[in-house]
Amino acid sequence: MKTIKRIASALAVLALLFFACEQPEIGPTVSCAAPPPTVHPKAAVYQAVLDEYTAQGLPGISALVRDDWGVWIGASGKADIAAGIDMAGCTVSKAASITKTFVATLTLLLVEEGALSLDAPLTKWLSGEVVERVPNVRSCTVRQLLNHTTGIPDLIDEDAFYLGVLNDPAKKWTPDELITYVFDDDPLFAPGTDVRYSNTNYLLLVMVINQATGRDHAQLLREKVIEPLGLSHTYYYWHDPLPLHVAQGYFDLYNNGTILNLTNYNTGSGNGYGGIYANVEDLQTFIEALVYQKTVLSPESLAEMLTFTAPEAGANRANGLGIFRDFLERAPDQFAYGHRGRDLSYTADMYWFPNQNYTMTYLVNYGTDAKSSLRSVFFDFRTAMVDAIMEP
Repeated sequence: MKTIKRIASALAVLALLFFACEQPEIGPTVSCAAPPPTVHPKAAVYQAVLDEYTAQGLPGISALVRDDWGVWIGASGKADIAAGIDMAGCTVSKAASITKTFVATLTLLLVEEGALSLDAPLTKWLSGEVVERVPNVRSCTVRQLLNHTTGIPDLIDEDAFYLGVLNDPAKKWTPDELITYVFDDDPLFAPGTDVRYSNTNYLLLVMVINQATGRDHAQLLREKVIEPLGLSHTYYYWHDPLPLHVAQGYFDLYNNGTILNLTNYNTGSGNGYGGIYANVEDLQTFIEALVYQKTVLSPESLAEMLTFTAPEAGANRANGLGIFRDFLERAPDQFAYGHRGRDLSYTADMYWFPNQNYTMTYLVNYGTDAKSSLRSVFFDFRTAMVDAIMEP
């Protein structure tokens, strides 16, 4: 999820007050049973990358690479700074917008079952108020929600939403509450004429799923995606209880070099556009089953998923149905399929590089989309990690 761009300035006014009075939903992190050190010829290379960037200030990093020599799992830094708990390969952390790939997979499975149609109008399932008050909804399809070609504004670009998070940081939002933040907004463009990533698209998508199936999308996600793949360390918050070994999430709220614990600030998790928590091994299992082993979707559905828009302006990626063709700034043969995850105090990446048959997943317990001194550190880490993977 694109992190709230202006939330730092809004939160800074009253943050300490709410830290004092809020009862945390997610408590201190407990150590987990870390896997033994990986025997891998590039273990020192990969570990050095993680250590370099935690030394530069990223609180904690857990990472997995599967390359020509097998699987390497490593970690660096702290999952919980105050408690002194180390980040580990088993640590569960917030995967943020990687949730969209899970929800898109569920959507395509429902299309295979006949519960949904990619090119059906949204008016078939959404309420009259939503159709009338959310721009472009009347003219959009399920497919356009999935690949971000609706022109519907992003709810987390709304100042009123920031204030909602500020006023009730741990609130468990419902779709009906969230969708009101884009009521009567102007559209970004006419549906199908451009592409712009918008979290609202996936909020609307789960509203469609709930109505079309008569069931909660969270139950369907666990029943049709998480459990069949054996993802025993994957949770959809707030619908699933979280384990004790969840990493704390941090952000330099005042942009002054001091990071604060924002673990319990909920930016709408559990509503399609964010909410998945997992460890790096479960993320590997999911992305490889989906696009490498190709055991989740039918060939026809996977072909639909991997049909991409033109690259989104300034993003170095193209949008498929809930999946990116990413790293377009690199050599032409070094693109990857997967998704980025960005939230207020967490970051994640989950990618499979088809030309090399390499997989990379990592979790960082720091928010890296909004402005802070560590934002460029993360982007340097991201580049350095792929550089290391691509080295012979």
